[in-house]
Amino acid sequence: MIPRKFEYLAPNTLAQALNMLRKYRDAKILSGGMSLIPMMKLRLVSPQYVIDINNIKGLSYIKMVGKTIRIGALTRHADIEHSPLIREKLPMLAEAAEVIADQQVRNLGTFCGSLAHADPAADWPANVLALDADMVIQGAGKRVVKASKFFKGPFETALKPTEILREVSIPIPDGPKVGQAYLKFERKAGDFATVGVASVLVLDKNNKIVRAGIGVTAVAPAPYKAVKAEQVLVGNVPSKELVEEAANAAAEMSDPSSDLRGSAEYKREMTKVFTRRSLKKALERAGVSI
Repeated sequence: MIPRKFEYLAPNTLAQALNMLRKYRDAKILSGGMSLIPMMKLRLVSPQYVIDINNIKGLSYIKMVGKTIRIGALTRHADIEHSPLIREKLPMLAEAAEVIADQQVRNLGTFCGSLAHADPAADWPANVLALDADMVIQGAGKRVVKASKFFKGPFETALKPTEILREVSIPIPDGPKVGQAYLKFERKAGDFATVGVASVLVLDKNNKIVRAGIGVTAVAPAPYKAVKAEQVLVGNVPSKELVEEAANAAAEMSDPSSDLRGSAEYKREMTKVFTRRSLKKALERAGVSI
């Protein structure tokens, strides 16, 4: 199929793009197009206006500001995959980028575009939830929303129709021992996740967990922060039993549906399995064995 007729707009500044969003209410932002265009071809969405922001300078960047990494609206998946700064400070993001679709999609698709699209099986949401990222939203003014408050449902976020996700600001996990991991269960390479789990662990010099972040994707109407699992971990020294308890807690928070990727029961079990594996991998990278 081909999309329904639409008007193509290409602003040169962010202010112009925001004015267009205010003027043309039936409009969609085009950054990489890897999510929007397929949906338009299937006529799942049929905007009257498509606003291409690729001519806007200054929206593609990965930079360190203080103790945060900031990623701009036009930063491509491939930019994150190959960034030395990301690989040093937030290696789980490079790990996640490597398993997104194929090279062509990674070259065009954008980090912020995927987050704003909010496909419930996408990879990035689990990562920003685990990392406790701030979503920087630009409209008439600027506002910041925590990742845990950003995802509202399938393809639904805290963004208003007249706003753009301009930047994501991610605090760099810091402590004596830090481990990060993103693991994804997929039917074939490059597929959407059947389940994906991102884990961030910070431990003190005595191996007590002082911070835990766990994000889960593809097994609920919206990606979620496994708060109950995090609470199980914080304040304790890692053990196989502790990790198993946390994995069970993460799975209990899931709400999967049965489809061609598996039954709801199977997906819930895989949530437990991949939470366990993700946590073990994060501990291993922190130099802690259980």
